[in-house]
Amino acid sequence: MSVVEQLHAAATGVLSRAYAPYSNYPVAVAALDAQGTVHTGVNIENASYGLTQCAEVAMIAAWRMAAGAPLTHLVCINADGEHITPCGRCRQVLVEHATGALVIALDGGSTTLAELLPHAFGPDNLQD
Repeated sequence: MSVVEQLHAAATGVLSRAYAPYSNYPVAVAALDAQGTVHTGVNIENASYGLTQCAEVAMIAAWRMAAGAPLTHLVCINADGEHITPCGRCRQVLVEHATGALVIALDGGSTTLAELLPHAFGPDNLQD
């Protein structure tokens, strides 16, 4: 099983835990870290539109609690199992916690986070 297939299966396995009663757009994500551990997350909505906890942000929170290694691969899916692209906010969160070459699976193939989010602002841009 390829990394993308493994992560797609992990995301599919947690998709039913998404809480999306307002948008009816559940999202699940799975990522692999540099130590080979898979981390997952789902979106959680709030009655105030626009205050959604994105699946990627939920996954990053769980990953931080597990003291995970830098992320190397990511799959994000919708309810139809289609690979979707992380939103802009999630891309920025991911850039701070992934390797420079984080591979993101898309339905048309894969891309790196650097290609998806060129010229990102991250921890390396901050002064000590």
